[in-house]
Amino acid sequence: MPFSKELFADIKKEFTVDSEQLHEIAADFRYDLRMGLKDPDLSSLRMLKSYVGLPTGKETGEYLALDFGGTNLRVLRIKLMGQGKFEILKKVAKPLKVEGVYDYIGAESTAEEMFDFIAALVDEAIDGDHEKKYLLGHTFSFPSEQSNLYDAKLIIWTKEFATPGVEGKVVNDLLKEALHRQGIDNVEPTAVINDTVAVLLAAAYKQPDTYIGSIYATGHNTCYLEPYAESADAPMIINMESGGFMKLIPNRFDKEFDAASEKPGEQRLEKMVSGRYMGELFGMALAELLGEKGKAYGFTSIDMSAIISEADKVAEIVKAKTGHDLTADDCAKVQELAGALVIRSARLVTATFVGIIWQLAGSDKVQKQHIAIDGSVYEKMPLAKENIMRALSELLGEDAAAIDTVLENGGSGLGAAIAAAMSQN
Repeated sequence: MPFSKELFADIKKEFTVDSEQLHEIAADFRYDLRMGLKDPDLSSLRMLKSYVGLPTGKETGEYLALDFGGTNLRVLRIKLMGQGKFEILKKVAKPLKVEGVYDYIGAESTAEEMFDFIAALVDEAIDGDHEKKYLLGHTFSFPSEQSNLYDAKLIIWTKEFATPGVEGKVVNDLLKEALHRQGIDNVEPTAVINDTVAVLLAAAYKQPDTYIGSIYATGHNTCYLEPYAESADAPMIINMESGGFMKLIPNRFDKEFDAASEKPGEQRLEKMVSGRYMGELFGMALAELLGEKGKAYGFTSIDMSAIISEADKVAEIVKAKTGHDLTADDCAKVQELAGALVIRSARLVTATFVGIIWQLAGSDKVQKQHIAIDGSVYEKMPLAKENIMRALSELLGEDAAAIDTVLENGGSGLGAAIAAAMSQN
């Protein structure tokens, strides 16, 4: 049974953001940003202070970087040489959980065990040298409450973490205690940053005029350097937790998906743009076209990428996931539908970037700058990059020529080392 043309047109329209809506979203994002600076309770953006500005590019020395963003831990020893140059001298990586062997993220483990495991990894990164002094920067990608560059208290574990005794504690204190227990008193944790902040620090170290950093991958978040032009405060990177932006009009698929999600009514922007959810929304729309509304097929963003870029594979992918044979005409429509979801995602993300660009410009002209983006959707998803550039032109007109986007995919480690270097200023 070929797809209904009317239903296809209707579904595609649901995933279309026109120029007027795009301008509205950018303006609403800037408004939410400004309200959040006054009082985070007035905004859907959390506007978390990072307590760090941008690097000068002159940071030098040897530093340790702990990248703690999920179950795979990494500790790097990095030499910063200034002018954007750096060298990774040593890299140690281990999972916090190995099925049937050990598990430091489950409810049966303890904070002490978890941080002793991390301290042992640090020891490996410095080759057991307990003499040379090292400052350690820590990319910690969990919801935290921060009162300075050192003090980040874990608010609540996310992902599959359930280790007791960490929530409500300053993570650097727990790390310091574990290092001391193992006689590693020459390593001093000095900075904690979020992974999005790390992306901006790493990119700005290599390239001046970079004021916005974003992760556009499985999840989505953006940070930027707030100039505090209207106050005497020093410029500081603000982690917006922008995936939680709520001033968007979800379509019927978004609403249905949100209602069935783990946290209904939260992370609206992230649920509409990130790689984690794109495949599911696509599957919901396709189920309606196939007359199987409500059926879940388990499409992923990787499937969508293949559907968009390889026309000859569409029938095969859809058959494997849904059991349906499609005509060539319907395969073309499936490709168009996948493209529509990616284009919507790129346009919504760009609208938030432009809200920030307007904030940075104030009443002045938009200045030349780079937007640093890390993540698989930006790097690998067909149609994403070019539609970011198109939406920038649509929103900024001739000013769009001053903006470009750059890929920053090693940010978590390098950004943490730079934060450690900057902690001494």
